[in-house]
Amino acid sequence: MIDSPTKRIYEAVKRIPYGKVATYAQVAEMAGNPRMCRAVGNALHKNPDENAIPCYRVVNSKGELSGAFAFGGPDVQKERLEAEGIVVENGKVDLDRYGI
Repeated sequence: MIDSPTKRIYEAVKRIPYGKVATYAQVAEMAGNPRMCRAVGNALHKNPDENAIPCYRVVNSKGELSGAFAFGGPDVQKERLEAEGIVVENGKVDLDRYGI
């Protein structure tokens, strides 16, 4: 398969451990370019395989969850994170506790 920023983003997201989250900036850095945070958001919005690429583990720099559009409903990301033991309070996760 041809190397591309999107492919590197997906590979980075796959490396976020179960029960942990990463920020868009961390994923961008893991994918080789810390300046492509916006590209991370675009790639995750177009995620071709939600089972293999756990994009729900990506949060913003404040630990806030994505908007409702991203995962098929306002509570889907929260439910998936909580299923991994991550505590979500007021739409946020504690990055000190759950960040990579």
